[in-house]
Order: sequence, then C-alpha cells, then structure tokens
Amino acid sequence: MKARNVALLLTAALVVYLFLLADRAVALFKTGTGVGIVLGVGVFLLPLLGVWIVVMTWRNGVQIQRLSRRLDEEGALPDVSDLPRRPSGRVDRDAADAWFEQRRAEVEADQENWRTWYKLAYAYDIAGDRRRARETMKKAVELEASDR
Repeated sequence: MKARNVALLLTAALVVYLFLLADRAVALFKTGTGVGIVLGVGVFLLPLLGVWIVVMTWRNGVQIQRLSRRLDEEGALPDVSDLPRRPSGRVDRDAADAWFEQRRAEVEADQENWRTWYKLAYAYDIAGDRRRARETMKKAVELEASDR
C-alpha cells in the first residue's frame, strides 16, 4: 500500500475519532452542570487542536511533495542509493555524515537556492535528525514559494 493511501486511511480514522470526541464534549455540555460544561470545553478543544494538526500536516506534506516533483522533473532528486547501508537498511552513519557535509557546503555556497536546502533537509533525515530536517525543509518551502 502506498504511503499516501496509508496517510489517507489514518486521517479518516482520526477524523472519526475526533468526531466521536466532539460528540462526548456535546454530551458534557448537555449535563448543564458547571463541571460538565468546563469539561466539555476542555474536551471540545481536543478535536479543534486535532483538526488543526491534521490540516497543517497535510499542507506541509503537499508542499514537500510539490518540491519533490519539481526536483524529479529537473532530474535533481537526491540519490543515496550508492551509500553503504546497515543491516537495518538505514544509511551507514559515517557515510550519512559525509553526505551531509557535502550538502551543507552546497547550502553555504548558495543560500538562496531552495534545491540545496531540500537536499540538506534530506541529509538531516538520513542522518537521523528529524527535527532539523523539518526546520530545513520549511526553509526550502519558503524559498521555493518566493522563487515561483
């Protein structure tokens, strides 16, 4: 099953859960008691927060997919197939670090190019630093938006 289909399926399950949670909030409101109403407000905030997180996650995914497609059309998608791998399938740490250093040098040489930032984000990802990968990919998305 493709990753997008899994994401759609999980999003649908989450929407059902959020709907049921909102229904519980309404039931708490209907109790008419102060405690029930306060709890209802708290429970109702959870589905609102959940919807916001889902929307932002899908929006980021669509933006990153757009960048990936552009790089693919240009024949410039990062390729790490030649890097050595661990038995788990992850890229060897030393090889990932060396590949990362090359991508960082590219960004330092051309800081306004979203393509180099995309590749740096990918380098962070294969090195296992997901937080920095997300931050760097946000920079790539911003630069690409201003590039259009």
